[in-house]
Amino acid sequence: MINRRYFSLAALTSLLAAPHVRASESKTGDSHSGHADPNAAAHTMTEFPAEWQGSEEIVFLGYPGMTALDLVGPQYMLASLWGAKVKIAAKTLDPLPTDTGLTILPDVTFDQAATAPDVICAPGAVRGALDAMQDSETIDFLADRGSKARYVTSVCTGTLLLGKAGLIDGYRVTSHWFTRPLMTEFGAIPVDARVVRDRNRITGAGVTAGIDFGLSLVGEMRDETYAQSVQLLAEYAPEPPFNAGTPDVAPPMVTKMMRDMFVGLPDRIRALAKQ
Repeated sequence: MINRRYFSLAALTSLLAAPHVRASESKTGDSHSGHADPNAAAHTMTEFPAEWQGSEEIVFLGYPGMTALDLVGPQYMLASLWGAKVKIAAKTLDPLPTDTGLTILPDVTFDQAATAPDVICAPGAVRGALDAMQDSETIDFLADRGSKARYVTSVCTGTLLLGKAGLIDGYRVTSHWFTRPLMTEFGAIPVDARVVRDRNRITGAGVTAGIDFGLSLVGEMRDETYAQSVQLLAEYAPEPPFNAGTPDVAPPMVTKMMRDMFVGLPDRIRALAKQ
């Protein structure tokens, strides 16, 4: 059965195989006729740089009420890493309702998740993230895996969970534009950028920035050509129909309306940060 992951890997193989095919043709052609043996190049189609094959263990935190796109965006990108195992870990294997109504099935429980993953990623939410910040099992799991992971990452308000787990103290991070200033409550340094890396902490800003974060990590864990191939396959070339993606460019009345929706949220986050 051909799925997107299979197609992605096949496309990457073909991309890199092309120069090997040409080289093979020049060496295996009939010396008398100058024509290549049409079957000679078939054995080279699986050749690719050794560094394109990995064995990474990537764990996404799953919890009820999380924002679906915070997880699905980077998961799409990281699932394209050759050889990587991408798992969603949650307290139980029960279906996880997200804040948009999409239901996600966890792959493993906290106990079953990789003990020292290459990547641990916390997606964000609003109410769901606040509830998760108060769940000791979730925070203990994140703190434990984060202390051993090669990369500690988050998308959107997932940085609140990293903060609650004590994983961003002293680090430069980004978050959703509304919660970004609150990163100081966890000892972090807020940065206004789509993707921020500080040592092994890599954080993405609000929701859609998770796609940029995921693609950036693909380039980090493989190389630029690999990441560009994944980007091309996804046809990721955003041209939003409206220029209102940040408070700096959105109409003031729209920004005010959105801020007013979250009145009281900063105080609640500050209280949770101090607990």
